[in-house]
Amino acid sequence: MPGNANRGRSCCPDVEVPRSRAAGVDGAYDAAVTPQSAPRTLLITGASVGIGAALALEFARRGYGLALAARRVEKLEAMLPVLRAAGAANAIAIPLDVADTDAIAPAVQRAALALGRLDVVVANAGVAHVTPAGKGRLPQIRETIEVDLIGAIATIEAALPILRAQGGGQVVGITSVAGAKGLPGFGAYSASKAGLHRYLQSLRAEMRGTGIAVTELAPGYIDTDINRGLGARPFVIPVERGAAIMARMIERRVGMRWVPVWPWTVLVALLKLLPTAWVAPRQKRA
Repeated sequence: MPGNANRGRSCCPDVEVPRSRAAGVDGAYDAAVTPQSAPRTLLITGASVGIGAALALEFARRGYGLALAARRVEKLEAMLPVLRAAGAANAIAIPLDVADTDAIAPAVQRAALALGRLDVVVANAGVAHVTPAGKGRLPQIRETIEVDLIGAIATIEAALPILRAQGGGQVVGITSVAGAKGLPGFGAYSASKAGLHRYLQSLRAEMRGTGIAVTELAPGYIDTDINRGLGARPFVIPVERGAAIMARMIERRVGMRWVPVWPWTVLVALLKLLPTAWVAPRQKRA
């Protein structure tokens, strides 16, 4: 939901990843992960706070080599000893503002060189400005689209040639439940997440059979600093729990999932059916 995202050793030899018989959401199939095919290196954008930082710690505990990218590199540098102590095979910090699309490809290439390869690239960086319509918030609207949509797509586009060259890998886009229904005051955020969902959906079809998995994780409310100022946060979960759920989904190479699956899979289906009047704020009478 609004406000969830925030701006090594080599893997073993590539093997063919078998697919399960059961189709996942959006017709995608979960890939069965064996010890030989489990990803071991990972790049996360927006890794200095919130979900990004929690994911970094979760994957450190799983022994991954990590490349952390964010604007606030001093926060990343402070995280590195903690991640190494938690079990990270390697951990490096890379300064990156994904709104500067020219800086993305060099940052991704730097991560690949430092870690030896890139098995997973998580496009997590994001902002969640409140942008009520017609209130002079065009700069915030533009930033939201540039970071949450264009920045995420640019990150994935920069990673794809590297993944192709090494014979496979995985890209992960972090969308949101807010992408399933336009929310009052969050038009730019909802539009950006809906746009990223469609991009990932198209990319998944395009990458089928290439050895590159495309994963979309769409969180509901996960407790982070960026959304604690909101009023209601239904079914909010701790960020540590959210990161653990997301890490398991990434390792399973799922197609698309709501996070957590329950209750959001059911709630989103209902949300899509609700008339706009049910989510619209009540207008004050003159």
